[in-house]
Amino acid sequence: MKNLFTIALLAFCVQWATAQDEAVFTHYHINPILINPAHAGFADVHHIQMNLRNQWSGFPGAPSTYMVNYNGPIGKTLGVGLNVLSEEIAQISRVKFGLNYAFRFKANDFNFALGFSTEFQSFQIANSVLDQPNPIFEPGDPVIMDGVDGRRTFDATLGFFGTYKENTFFGLSFPKLVSARIGDNADENGSNGSVFKSYIFQLGNHFNFEGNDITLTPSLLVRKIQNIPFQVDLNLVAGFVDDKIQTGLAYRSGVGGAVGLLLGTKLPPFSAYYSYDVSFQGFQQYNNGSHELTIAFDFSFNKDKKGKK
Repeated sequence: MKNLFTIALLAFCVQWATAQDEAVFTHYHINPILINPAHAGFADVHHIQMNLRNQWSGFPGAPSTYMVNYNGPIGKTLGVGLNVLSEEIAQISRVKFGLNYAFRFKANDFNFALGFSTEFQSFQIANSVLDQPNPIFEPGDPVIMDGVDGRRTFDATLGFFGTYKENTFFGLSFPKLVSARIGDNADENGSNGSVFKSYIFQLGNHFNFEGNDITLTPSLLVRKIQNIPFQVDLNLVAGFVDDKIQTGLAYRSGVGGAVGLLLGTKLPPFSAYYSYDVSFQGFQQYNNGSHELTIAFDFSFNKDKKGKK
């Protein structure tokens, strides 16, 4: 098990040093702000959300990711958002701060939003890796030394989100538009080639069966991030009793594939969701699957004055 741990840690170090991929919460289909800045304020309510994901639970040093997110409207056309993310994997830590800005407009049966986010990230490897013998870390390794010193990056994401008749929803975002290193040797990690080399596309529809008080929401996600395998997600969420009870099933292709189950409740202004997923890779035998929890609150400052005249 120790050898497996060191191999996994080395693999993550390589990925961390080259791809700098974003943590992906599987609950993006509940709140698209996790993948698309254009969704800031789109629901026309103030939304506070807390996410926790425990990847590969039971495996030593497995990733744990936490995020607190706020987004809401400003007037009728603007939306803003703020998120803070913290992630720990083995002896590597990551902190990210992000600001989202969105402009909302309407055309007949369509609602649209164009959004932009700016992000600051800090990566660091714990100094303790230098204090103990490690067969995979050579003294003076530039990647490890660079990580111990800390690595800070600035990035940006452009997004587009819309709905048709409030049932069909679609979104397209372009993460990693900048990927600029802050500090020493900042020019080493500048963007090369097209700025749109990474993208995330989302499409889905809400089906309401009023007679049976049931809703079904199938959705599709297509995701291509530079240096990360191509990924396609298929999601299906079913709601019962005015969506007070929700269940879901998800399948993810890429890197062996994975399947997940969702259970949630929506009791305005409170909502909570839990999901559990397992992969089809051989590595699954060494962990207990992945857990994700979302707790959210919606509120509005606009009071309904109807009936008071």
